[in-house]
Amino acid sequence: MSNGKPHLEFHTLDLQSGWETPPGYPEGIKQKILASDFNEDRKTGGRSRLLRFDPGVFTTDPFVHEYWEEVFLISGDLTVGNDKSGNGGTAFAPNTYACRPPGAYHGPFKSNGGCVLFELHYFSEKPTNK
Repeated sequence: MSNGKPHLEFHTLDLQSGWETPPGYPEGIKQKILASDFNEDRKTGGRSRLLRFDPGVFTTDPFVHEYWEEVFLISGDLTVGNDKSGNGGTAFAPNTYACRPPGAYHGPFKSNGGCVLFELHYFSEKPTNK
C-alpha cells in the first residue's frame, strides 16, 4: 500500500545537484525527482520529476510503460519520433504538453539544444468488471 507523496510547501529547488540518469536512458538525460511514492514493481503511487536532455542527446527506441504519464516541455526543444540515428521526427517548442495512458508507445526522443521537461507518472486503479 502506498503512503502517498510527501506534503511539500513552496520551496526553492536546487537545480545544480540531485540529478541522475534514469535506468535504461542514455547518459546526457538526467532526472530530478521532486516528490514520489512511485513503486513500479507494485504498480502503485506516483512521482513528479524534472527530466533534462543535454544538447544533441537522443533515445533510439520507443518507450511503453504500465502507468500514466503527463509531460510538459518547460524550456528548449524536443523532437519526437526520431530514428535510431537521431534523424527525423517532429520538433516541439516550450509550452507543449502530452498525456499518455498506460500501454501507449511514444518516442524515441531527441533534443538539439537541450531541454527541461516536467513529468507526472502515476498508476490509476481501474474498476474491474467481474
